[in-house]
Amino acid sequence: MAIRFKPLVAVAVAAAVLTTGAIAQNMSFFRIGTGGTAGTYYPIGGLIANALSNPPGSRACEDGGSCGVPGLIATAVASNGSVGNINAIKSGAMESGFTQADVATWAQTGTGMWEGQPAVEELRMIANLYPESLHLVASAESGIQSVADLAGKRVSMDEPGSGTLVDARIILAGYGLSESDVKAEYLKPDQASDRMRDGAMDAFFFVGGFPAGAIAELASQEDIRLIPIDGEGADAIRAEYPFFSANTVPAGTYEGQDTDVTTLSVGAQMVTSSKQPEELIYNVTKAMWNDNTRKMFDAGHSKGKQIVLENATAGVGIPFHPGAERFYREVGILQ
Repeated sequence: MAIRFKPLVAVAVAAAVLTTGAIAQNMSFFRIGTGGTAGTYYPIGGLIANALSNPPGSRACEDGGSCGVPGLIATAVASNGSVGNINAIKSGAMESGFTQADVATWAQTGTGMWEGQPAVEELRMIANLYPESLHLVASAESGIQSVADLAGKRVSMDEPGSGTLVDARIILAGYGLSESDVKAEYLKPDQASDRMRDGAMDAFFFVGGFPAGAIAELASQEDIRLIPIDGEGADAIRAEYPFFSANTVPAGTYEGQDTDVTTLSVGAQMVTSSKQPEELIYNVTKAMWNDNTRKMFDAGHSKGKQIVLENATAGVGIPFHPGAERFYREVGILQ
């Protein structure tokens, strides 16, 4: 399993580098596997890394300093996405990571896309974050108006190891298609966007919070169409896979998008391993939901506003880490 390491380190790291050797011994590191740099996981991971980080020597929270976990330096790391992050947590290459709710459930139980592979039984939940919308982006000149129109077209399904690839296969099947019915390629959204600009790609899938950077940039330069995932196909998909929810990308989300677009969504979740210490994950969870972090979420990204404590335990299909569970019971959102 290959993960591209492009760390987005919390700004407080610079202070930690200047600490004495004695203080530095108290430092610990917490890597958060995210996704491609053009998606939503990466910037959200950066916000959370900054919120969690509190290197030795930092000013106290009550004095206007970091309100993160004392001694912790958190880092958001670019990766291949959900599947890659879960494998990295299993191997110990990451302490935590982001994943789609469906992929987390399949991995932990050894079902669905994980059937035939060893279940990642140690996978544990920290928090449900926000809904991820299924984007199906088509060039205006492709003539694609619906999922069924993808037949025979050049379609990027996203990279192997991504949750998007898993969901793209489900979407095609829901409308009576398979990978063999399209000219499938396996590229990240920024690469697929480049191909679309060059006239070498008709459509691509992306699962993530809107607005997605790669799609917003493409829409500002090219005429594109966001294809609805609705009707009987979507109904059948939701009936078979209850972790999908109906979702709407509001008009104006992307340049040239004049109407609301109906689609599906799945929860974005932050997970870890049962092998991580209870006290560490308790403090990580607590730091995610303090008032200082709330300000970071609200100011840092449009999806940040949707990361709220009330939804932290919603749509969860795997066990909570004992540290996270302890925090949620203390604040009364788990009974």
